[in-house]
Amino acid sequence: MKHKWMAALVLLTTAMTACDDTTDTIGTSLTDSMDNLKISTDSFSVATRSIMADSVFSRNTKGYLGRVKDPETGAFITGNFMVQFHTLEDFGLSGMPDSSAIAGRDSQGQLIADSCDIRLFFDSYYGDSLATMKMTVHEMAEPMKEGVKYYSNYSPAQQGLLRQDGINTDIVYSLADQNFTDSVRALSSVYSPHIRVLLNQPYTDALGNTYNNYGTYLLRQYYDHPEYFHDSYKFVNNVTPGFFMELKDGIGAMAYISHSQMNVYFRNKVHIETETDERDTIYTVSTNFAGTEEVLQTTTIENDHEVLSQLVADNRCTYLKTPAGIFTEMTLPVDDITRQHENDTLSSAKIELRRLNNEQDSEYALSVPTSLLMIERDSLYNFFEEGKTADNKQSFVATNSSPQTSNKYTFNNIANLIRHMKETKEAGLKENPNWLAEHPNWNRVVIIPVTLSTYSQNQITYVARVSHDMSLSSTRLVGGSANPYDDLKITVIYSKFDKN
Repeated sequence: MKHKWMAALVLLTTAMTACDDTTDTIGTSLTDSMDNLKISTDSFSVATRSIMADSVFSRNTKGYLGRVKDPETGAFITGNFMVQFHTLEDFGLSGMPDSSAIAGRDSQGQLIADSCDIRLFFDSYYGDSLATMKMTVHEMAEPMKEGVKYYSNYSPAQQGLLRQDGINTDIVYSLADQNFTDSVRALSSVYSPHIRVLLNQPYTDALGNTYNNYGTYLLRQYYDHPEYFHDSYKFVNNVTPGFFMELKDGIGAMAYISHSQMNVYFRNKVHIETETDERDTIYTVSTNFAGTEEVLQTTTIENDHEVLSQLVADNRCTYLKTPAGIFTEMTLPVDDITRQHENDTLSSAKIELRRLNNEQDSEYALSVPTSLLMIERDSLYNFFEEGKTADNKQSFVATNSSPQTSNKYTFNNIANLIRHMKETKEAGLKENPNWLAEHPNWNRVVIIPVTLSTYSQNQITYVARVSHDMSLSSTRLVGGSANPYDDLKITVIYSKFDKN
C-alpha cells in the first residue's frame, strides 16, 4: 500500500510541473525524510534549426484564395482553390419537383434554369477587402480522386486536369462586395461574406450538347440520369468533376473559404385548388450543392522559395511560417537526459519555446500561430495523411490563445516521447549495429503550426482533427546555431525509490 501511495505522489508531482515553472524545492516540499522517494531535476540545451516545408498535405476544412505580399519579407504568396460539390444520397426524391412542374422552357419545350452560380463563403481574410482581384474559374476535365494524397504544390492546371473547351471564366471581385451597401454587409442575419461566380453563359458539355447556362445542364442531367445524383461519388464522376479557382491578377487579399455552394435557380409551377379558385402559381426556387468534407477541397500554394531559403539560412533564430513555408526542427538530447539515470523514472520533461517580436511594424503584419504540433521528424507525413490527432505519447500540441501578448508556447510534458526514443534506439541497435546511421532523425522532432478542429461532449472539449495551418502566419523563435539569447532548454524531473 505504501508503494501505491508513493506512485500516486509521483503522478501528482508530474501534474504540478505543468502549472508551476519552479522546480527547485519540489523534492522537499512534497516529501520528507521518512519517504524513500527521491526526486531530482536537471536541464539540457536543445538544438534547433529552420527547415523548408516545401509542401504540406492539402486536404483541409478551409480553402485559401488570393495573393498577398508578406510585409516581413516582401515575398508573394498565392493561394488557388479546387472545390468539388456534394449531393445527398437519393437527392431529389423529396425535394425536386416532377419535371412537368418546371415552368422554364425553351422554344423546343425543353426545361431550362433561370441562372446558376457558385458562392465561396469566407469567415475571415487577410489584407485589404477593397483590393481588386481577378481569377479564372476552370471546369475540371476529371475529378481529383479520393484516396490520393494531394499536397499544396499539386496544381490541377499543371497536371492537365482542366477542361480546355469547358468553363474558363474570368471573375473580377473584391472581398467587400460592392453590389451590397455597407449597411447590408454589416447585417450577419441577411448577408454572409462571399465571392460570387456566375455560370450563366452558354455551356457545352463533354458530349457536345449545348445549354443556355450551366444550371440548365444540371437540371437536364438530373431528369435524364437521376442515378447520377444518388451519391457524391456518382455526381462528381458523371456530372460535375469540380472547379479550380486560379488567381490571375491582383494583389492584397487572401480569402479563407469556410464553405462553398453551387446554386441552380429555376421556376417551379404549383397547382393550387381552393373552394372558390383553381390556378397555377409559379415560384422561383433553387436547389443547392455544397462543398463539404465528404468531397475534396484542396489549396495549391505558391511561395517564393528563394526568399524562404534566405530565412532558413538565418541561424540567429528559427522560423515558423505558413502556409507551407518554414518549420522548426528540434534535436532532443535523449542520450544526455537518460545517461546515468537508467534506474530512475523520467517523470516530466518540459520545453518552452520563446517567441521573438516582429521586427516589422505594419498594419498588415501576418498573424502569429496559435497552436503548434510537435511530431517526430519521420512521422511528419503519415500523421496528417492518416488523420491522426496528438496522443501525448509521440505527438503533442501546445496552444497559446493570445500569442500577441504571450511570448511562449509550452509543451508541458514530453517524457513519453523521450522514453519512446530511447527504447526505439536501444531496440534498433540490438538488431542492427548500423541503426543510428540509417536513422539520423531518431531523436528529432518538427514544430508545425496547426489548426485544431474540436467538438464538445459532456462539457469536455476534444480535438477531432489536426490539420496544417494554411492561413497566413509567421513568427520567429529563440534558437538556431547562432542564437544570441539564452539557450533553449528542456527541464526534466527524475524520481526513484531509494532502497536504503
